[in-house]
Amino acid sequence: MKMFNPTAGWTLLLALALAFPFMAGNDYHLTVMSTAYIYAIATVGLNLITGYTGQFNLAHSGFMAVGAYTVGILTVDHGFPFWAALPLAGLVAAVLGVFVGLVSLRLKTHFFSIFTLCVGYIMFLLIEKWESLTHGTVGIVGIPAPEPFAGLDFSEPRALYYLVLGFLVASLWVMHRIVRSLLGRTFMAIRNSDDLAQALGIDLMRNKLLAFVLSVFFAGLAGGLYAGSVRFLGPGIAGVEHTFDMTMYMLVGGIGTLLGPLLGAIGVPWLTQYLQFLQEYRFVVFGPLLVLLVIFLPHGIVGTWLNRRRRQAAKAAPAPAPAPAPAPVQEVRHA
Repeated sequence: MKMFNPTAGWTLLLALALAFPFMAGNDYHLTVMSTAYIYAIATVGLNLITGYTGQFNLAHSGFMAVGAYTVGILTVDHGFPFWAALPLAGLVAAVLGVFVGLVSLRLKTHFFSIFTLCVGYIMFLLIEKWESLTHGTVGIVGIPAPEPFAGLDFSEPRALYYLVLGFLVASLWVMHRIVRSLLGRTFMAIRNSDDLAQALGIDLMRNKLLAFVLSVFFAGLAGGLYAGSVRFLGPGIAGVEHTFDMTMYMLVGGIGTLLGPLLGAIGVPWLTQYLQFLQEYRFVVFGPLLVLLVIFLPHGIVGTWLNRRRRQAAKAAPAPAPAPAPAPVQEVRHA
């Protein structure tokens, strides 16, 4: 008997997300959850290039900052409406990703990660020092909330929550279509072995670049939503620590799965929220918990659960029938 229906599980998660504003105690909880959803969109993008394609991009938060600053600059300095600036946030990040990917993806494994770490730091410095464009360390203040749509005022936390939730659901649906397609299986073949994928006729550079650009598009889109939600931007959003946060979300939830990064991006921020009474000592508790999780659940919560289901399914499967014995060879005697 099938113990768990994935469609029913996703439907239950969506129902809980829709009901959350009615269960939340105050607007602060809605803001925490909305921010968690925004980082979940960016983490889903990072999971595409890291979890499914096997390329660990450490400049991901830099691309998220590019999307956020695109919305901030266009709306505050040039009077663009938010809805016109938001698609450009993903587009600008993707176009920049083409140039970064063309250079960085010629490297492999940790060399690629070190290169992108440097790219991310360059992005941070440009945002901090290019005052005429980004307002430098002062940051961009007064970013307008998304303009009302269908009678919904997105300056209200509840309406903004549902707006971000809608983008998260759409992002997960798009990512599901990608990873279940032939393109997604191509990415996974590259993750498993560059040489084997190339032997199968897969163009490594073209497919890695495509995964990289799609990944940073999600980061740019998440950055645009972050700008419209928080309505203030500083250079800190481009810090590499945000990429490490997203990496932690993937590791806790289950890297290379669709559900794992989502659960990690929602669960870890709430865990840190509940440990805030410990102030700066909360990481003394949170750090060992994370270490134990990585040691005993190296594939994350969802990855470990999926592996367990596969083992159970393998045990329950009927044993293959034994191969028929070869016919005896009769000796031919010649007179």
